[in-house]
Amino acid sequence: MRILFAGGGTAGHINPALAIAGYVRERQPDAEILYVGKTGGMEERLVPQAGFEFRGISVQGFSRKLTPKGIKDNIITVKKAITGGRAAKKIIQEFKPDICVGTGGYVSGPVIRAAAKLGIPTLIHEQNAFPGVTNKMLSKYADRVMLAMPAAEKHFKGKPEFVITGNPVRGEILTADREASRKKLGLDERPVILSFGGSLGARIINESLADIIARSAKDGKYQHIHAYGQYGKWFPDLLGEKGVDLANAKNLDIREYINNMPTCLAAADVVVARAGAITLSEIQAKGKPSVLIPSPNVAENHQFHNAMALVEKNAAVMIEEKDLTPEKLTEAIDKLASDPKRLAEYSENAGKMAVRDSVKRIYTVIVEVIALGNNKK
Repeated sequence: MRILFAGGGTAGHINPALAIAGYVRERQPDAEILYVGKTGGMEERLVPQAGFEFRGISVQGFSRKLTPKGIKDNIITVKKAITGGRAAKKIIQEFKPDICVGTGGYVSGPVIRAAAKLGIPTLIHEQNAFPGVTNKMLSKYADRVMLAMPAAEKHFKGKPEFVITGNPVRGEILTADREASRKKLGLDERPVILSFGGSLGARIINESLADIIARSAKDGKYQHIHAYGQYGKWFPDLLGEKGVDLANAKNLDIREYINNMPTCLAAADVVVARAGAITLSEIQAKGKPSVLIPSPNVAENHQFHNAMALVEKNAAVMIEEKDLTPEKLTEAIDKLASDPKRLAEYSENAGKMAVRDSVKRIYTVIVEVIALGNNKK
């Protein structure tokens, strides 16, 4: 089996491809796997770290700003799309894949298009409830469109063949145990709030959480694990200004980054986070009630649609960033954390949305489509 993956730009496009590639390698150790991404993109570093071969092409996305600079950038984008398509075609012809799998991001565009034109079976995987521009465009070339959420289907034109696969979730997330995780973290039976705004951090989320964290330092009502992110290194000082002594507040775990997310997520009673697709898939996999604050600074405002998919199932509370204040966030957390019946209901509903065998489902589709392609030869 020879599989070519294409995708990149953000971890949300890269990690699903790596999870699928890892599962393929477990099932078929002799499988040959190649990842094509953007030269200079984060995938150029992450893919070799995961043990897979990487080839880069030079591409960039379109600017939505109709300024002189935006127009100039878009001319360059068109030129790179042409040269990127040629480079992708050459890579495909050299590697001779049995199938090409696109996981989103503009780098997957020229690769999947070139593969389809060469008669190579193609799949695309959409992580979000509102599909990205690239995947919507590629759907007409794909043999199957794999969706994380059924809500995405209505946003595609034409009649692609859809398969609901969910988003790949790390095995460590699935197997982490609540009681063992709380014991490992030194937590007691008070409610545990887990909050984060992404690896870089989100200023408005940090600022909005400061009051409830400071209150917890005084009244001890909650145990709070919070990651302030790379750009939030000022956050401990803000807590200090609010009278928090982090060295002696044993119910607070305030850090830059959560590098043991499976343990922290398993231990949590309420999660406060953005609404990225992979984050929500992990929340669903563990059946965690959540307060979601979608980032408005993403393509097609897709995090809003991701969050709404949970809100409509009575599995989460959403506060849009434009409405976010310390008071509103504190109220939302208090209402959820202090209501056992509501916690249980949200937990059950979130769990019902989970697809815990996503990678297996995707692998099954890959094998099926390769077989169909071989029968046509």
